[in-house]
This record gives sequence, structure tokens and C-alpha cells, in this order.
Amino acid sequence: MISQFKTEQFLKSDIKTVWDFVSSPQNLSEITPPYMMFKITSANTMRMYPGMIISYKVAPMLNIKINWVTEITHVVEESFFVDEQRIGPYSLWHHQHFFKQIDNGVLMTDIVTYKPPFGPIGSIANHLFIKQKLKSIFDYRFRVMDKKFNKLDL
Repeated sequence: MISQFKTEQFLKSDIKTVWDFVSSPQNLSEITPPYMMFKITSANTMRMYPGMIISYKVAPMLNIKINWVTEITHVVEESFFVDEQRIGPYSLWHHQHFFKQIDNGVLMTDIVTYKPPFGPIGSIANHLFIKQKLKSIFDYRFRVMDKKFNKLDL
């Protein structure tokens, strides 16, 4: 079963500043919860571009590190980018990131489409804990981005 979730966040900043932060893969570790032990293993971490491959190790559950490889498939400067899993824990991972300059800031929207592995067992696991785990990861990111761009003390 394919699942999808969407998040939106208002950032009190200009599009260039937000884009400079989000388009740099080395900033991924800053917005990933520490318990996930996120570490980029690919050599090239400069500004992203279509076709860029980013590999990393991450421990999504039980402190067991796994390899995850994503490809940046689409980039429109200061507007959106898409990353797709090539190797990793999901049968499907498609993450769209949208950025829109609005009054006094930037609206950042994420749409994640994913499919857990293992067919019906994965669907049950999604219902029991995967969906909640993803929500907690994005909640963490929301708090970090709030603190960074909205100057909130969290």
C-alpha cells in the first residue's frame, strides 16, 4: 500500500536564504534527529543538482545502521526539488520539496509518497509505527527550521 503525507511550514526569511540552506546536502544532518545517527558517506556534498546521488548511513530503528542512497531527480532553483530513494528501507520513497515566496516569508511544503517493504506486513508496520516515526522525524525538522528561520527558542 502506498502512503503519502504532507507538511507545510512558514519561514520568516527570503527565498534565497532558505534555498541556500535546503539545497546543500551537508545541512541534512542538522535537520535529522540525532538518534538516527545520520552520516553522509558520499564524497560530493556541494549544492544539489539533477542526477546528484547522495549516500548516507542512518539508523531509523533499534540503532541499526543501514545504507540509504537517494537521487535528486528534479531541481528548479528557489522553487522545488525532488529526491527519490535508490537503495534503502522503502519499496518506494518519493519526496517533493516546494518553496514559495509569500508575504513576509517562505512557505515550505513537503509531500512524501512512500511504500514500506514486505507487502502486507509492511502495511501493518506502517499503521503500527512507520507512519508515526516519519511524523516524529518531520516534527523534529519543523522545530529545527523554526528555530533557525523564525528565531523561536525551542
